[in-house]
Amino acid sequence: MVKRILGLTGSVLLIAGIVFAIRPVRVLGADCGSVIEQAGGITPMECDKQLNDRGRLALALGLGGLAAIIAGLGVASLPGRKTKP
Repeated sequence: MVKRILGLTGSVLLIAGIVFAIRPVRVLGADCGSVIEQAGGITPMECDKQLNDRGRLALALGLGGLAAIIAGLGVASLPGRKTKP
């Protein structure tokens, strides 16, 4: 049961990190692009801060999701305990 919860939570966090990395950022009506592909040309200085913040959030969600998935795999690989009555 724990391995399923960890796996599901990790998958959701990993997908959320990918969505935040791909989703475009807009500041003051200007398109800043996304974390993966930034907009070309002249962009407002506020874009740098927003893209950096979005990149940190995407990285934190992705790494947290990956850690939860690895923990779920670790729990799944543990042998079951048998107790004698």
